[in-house]
Amino acid sequence: MCVKVACVGGGPAGLYLSILLKRQDPSHDITVHERDPEGSTYGWGVTYWRGLLDRLHEEDPESARALDAGSVRWRDGVAHVGDLTTRHRGDEGHGIGRHRLLEVLATRARALGVRLEYAREVTAADLPADADLVVAADGVRSTLRERHAAHFGTRLTAGRNHYVWLGTTKVFDAFTFAFVDTGHGWIWCYGYGYGADRSTCVIECAPETWTGLGLDRASEADGRALLEKLFATVLDGHPLLGRPGGSPWQTFRTLTNRTWHHGNLVLLGDAAHTTHYSIGAGTTLALEDAIALAAALREHTGLPQALARYEAERKAALLPVQSAARYSAQWYENLPRYIHLPPERMFALLGQRHSPLLPHIPPQVYYRLDRAAGQLESLRRFKRWLGPKVARTVHARTLTTRD
Repeated sequence: MCVKVACVGGGPAGLYLSILLKRQDPSHDITVHERDPEGSTYGWGVTYWRGLLDRLHEEDPESARALDAGSVRWRDGVAHVGDLTTRHRGDEGHGIGRHRLLEVLATRARALGVRLEYAREVTAADLPADADLVVAADGVRSTLRERHAAHFGTRLTAGRNHYVWLGTTKVFDAFTFAFVDTGHGWIWCYGYGYGADRSTCVIECAPETWTGLGLDRASEADGRALLEKLFATVLDGHPLLGRPGGSPWQTFRTLTNRTWHHGNLVLLGDAAHTTHYSIGAGTTLALEDAIALAAALREHTGLPQALARYEAERKAALLPVQSAARYSAQWYENLPRYIHLPPERMFALLGQRHSPLLPHIPPQVYYRLDRAAGQLESLRRFKRWLGPKVARTVHARTLTTRD
């Protein structure tokens, strides 16, 4: 049966879903609507891990090969704490520019016969009345979802810390953390390369540090100049870069929905859920949503059954990821609890930040228990029994390190 699909949102989730549906049945009539002009994407680089790439090779080898070729890789994690530095070997990570990621997916979708319409805001009233399936892939501020917010049970929870997403011409050779004591509290950055001449640099701090430094009042240019001074050692004199439309400070908003579908409307990616950026899972989860929805539509002839199957599968898969993200965000919100440990121990606990036990056990005790659990099978089983059952995808993203 030929299916007519209208997808609102031309990000990774919407584009990849269109690719998979066309591969399943070339007769499907699929249009992706994106409000921004083509090539004007926000953001810098995104991260993913080897497990996702292997999955993408199974689903669509052609786009997977292009993504692999356009990515950079690292294996090390580096933490700079004041004047001290520690480096550890971890899992292989990948970085790719968001612009390049969307270019690869859009090119592949067009080649398969998907219509891509850019630079026009699409509302529910603009969608074709005869669409069999409407996909809301329009992000955390989804207008399609908001029309039925009561049905979806949408909930937004704001985090405590402030953060800003920037770029830099400094190319990091490892996933880099840098923590700086400012006199108004600690401020830190996460840096990772995504191309031959660019890296992403996410900077975060507590609200009292943000106001104490005057970042709440500074112009964007003055704020970046201050951050360049604070992180001069790790940046090696390279500038921080903002987006053309501005790079405002934000607090992260965790979005959840009680249900993900309403009639023929289904939520995908950030329109359905968000997880804190500190676990590096956003793009991976969006693509996994697309894979699960395409599979459910292939395996169930009835739309209600397919959408119910998709929702149930993805909600179950997200539970451990959301738990890991929540505890990861809290680790940074409670940074003073860990920051004065020796750097190699602090970095080891940074790698354990998804654990619900960590906030309740003295850090030095937890560190020694973790070391012992890595050496003794009986304690390792005990630790697994006590700790969260974190999904493999989360484990692969977490830097588990030992000195």
